[in-house]
Amino acid sequence: MLGIFGGTFDPVHYGHLRTALDVKETLRLSDLRFLPCRIPSHRSSPGASPQQRLRMLELALQNADTGFSIDRRELDREGTSYMVDTLASLREENLSRSICLILGIDAFADLPYWHRWGELFNLANFVVMRRPNSTEPELTGELADLVLENRMEDTGEFAASPFGKIVFLEVTQLAISATGIRKLIACGKSPRYLLPDPVLEMIQSQGLYRTAS
Repeated sequence: MLGIFGGTFDPVHYGHLRTALDVKETLRLSDLRFLPCRIPSHRSSPGASPQQRLRMLELALQNADTGFSIDRRELDREGTSYMVDTLASLREENLSRSICLILGIDAFADLPYWHRWGELFNLANFVVMRRPNSTEPELTGELADLVLENRMEDTGEFAASPFGKIVFLEVTQLAISATGIRKLIACGKSPRYLLPDPVLEMIQSQGLYRTAS
């Protein structure tokens, strides 16, 4: 099973890395790819350039567990990054392989606002990450119906399905956010211990995030 973990990673931090490891181990993924977004379609532009965010990911993963890699297809594609286009290209390369898109519960709840969102279920499964003891958004409408019809509890059965199924997984609760890290830096405070040291060293050496975003 191929896992796809998308995001701006602006910057990548231990919250990303720990939850990715949780999913990888629970589903026994042999291949989990971090997919940095070039131009997000439903949020503000990243504070670091695509090349800088890619380099920070490379630094974060340089000593990572086997099975973690970076997929740069959205960085190499011009224009706004739409997940439906990305998953379609991945499906062309993996016709019968099970592909799962890894999302936090908040992002999953916002799926109806994504470009051509209904087509995503014909291209991949969904792994929805839940954090223990946290308040979750209510799923309504067509998305709630899809969850009712396609949710699976058996991770083995889920892994055998190429697309269209949904599994909810509890992951480690780490109160770390890229927004919080950027604000710390803009205030002249250190984000050490929230992200890998090589990433912090790059941020400091290139003067990233010194203004609030």
